[in-house]
Amino acid sequence: MASLALQNVYNNFLPQFMPKTTRYDTHKKDELRGVYAAIMRQTKESPLFLPLSGDNVIEYVVNIKENARALRHVIASLSNDRSLSLLDKKTAYSTDEDVALAKYIGNDDSVDPDETPSFDLGVQRLASVQTNMGAFIDDGAMTLEPDTYSFDVNIGETDYEFQFNVEPGDTNKEMEGKLARLINRSNIGVEVSVVSDGTGRSALKIQSTATGQPGGKETIFSISDDNTSKRAGAVDYFGIGEVTEKPHNAEFTLNGNPHSAYSNSFTIDKAYEITLKGRSEDGRDAHIGLKPDVESLISNVESLVEGYNSFITKASEYTEAYGLSNKFRNEMRGIQNVYRNELDAIGLTFKDNGELEIDEKYLRAAAFEGDHNETLRPITDFASEILLEAKKISLNPMNYTNRIVVEYKNPGHNFANPYITSMYSGMMFSSYT
Repeated sequence: MASLALQNVYNNFLPQFMPKTTRYDTHKKDELRGVYAAIMRQTKESPLFLPLSGDNVIEYVVNIKENARALRHVIASLSNDRSLSLLDKKTAYSTDEDVALAKYIGNDDSVDPDETPSFDLGVQRLASVQTNMGAFIDDGAMTLEPDTYSFDVNIGETDYEFQFNVEPGDTNKEMEGKLARLINRSNIGVEVSVVSDGTGRSALKIQSTATGQPGGKETIFSISDDNTSKRAGAVDYFGIGEVTEKPHNAEFTLNGNPHSAYSNSFTIDKAYEITLKGRSEDGRDAHIGLKPDVESLISNVESLVEGYNSFITKASEYTEAYGLSNKFRNEMRGIQNVYRNELDAIGLTFKDNGELEIDEKYLRAAAFEGDHNETLRPITDFASEILLEAKKISLNPMNYTNRIVVEYKNPGHNFANPYITSMYSGMMFSSYT
């Protein structure tokens, strides 16, 4: 039961900071064994310290862990799956990013950009969600009789029942807020908000998180209290049973040939991940292709810098709010000092706040030299060092708090305890660690 409670606490904080998992959250068996081995090594000599408590500690620890995880994903996305080198991922381009974004997801590290298929993409309609817009009712009134009510939400082949109590003195606005929180916390595939019309009236707005019409169905969800277990009447009262906007599939053309998709994100030829952003204006298509090697390398460096700067900025905000833990700052300054001169020579300069700034002229000059892999090696070495730091932070974020050490262990005479990280921090390893 204690383990379940800890996991629920972690999952309650997690969606606020990193709600979406990616393919980089899956791991091979040897990678998981590596994580376990790292925990064993780390905890074998871990000192005894007083456990910390308080909401600011919890928020800081979850934040810095998820921030490090996000940086790991950025670096992983810049490497070819079959290569051990960093920043060698091919880069796709779109001539009109207001219409579509393109990302190369192929695995062949010997791919020739000139031989990879390119195509013209035109967008006629984006995939859309389903919306059930409720009735606008007076905020301060409530004509539902005090009782226990329930209604069912059907999504796909699954029915979810929601029960709630109406107490004497409750108002429509209060009850709408309670229902919105109740449904949103369930994570069943719909999002609920309370919308005001500015005249003292409000309504529930329910939208699907999915888009399109999978399976040819015209709707994604339905709401009813015809066969519910408690008192009926809430669906009609709040007016949430009627579909006000039906979902639609995305409609687009590839080289002039019509296609459709349930989502605005999809893959093509196992080489491109396409994200539709808007309709093609005046029938002008976006051209999708693969950048030359050097251009891909420069794009990867820019993405690395963007991800690193985001990591530094957010971590600084977290440590500022928590109480300026010096360990993170000192470790990052140490890494920056090691690579400062080498990176500066090829156009990457550290600013006073620790972020990187790119001088594109020097970077391009270095990238276009004869052996750009050797010229840009300081960047790949720096990326490797930052990746190790991110893994260390993800493994034990409590190590970066202002904890009070009680006693250090006798070096070389200790047994490994794989559970000590969770035991002291109160954190559970999530399903993607």
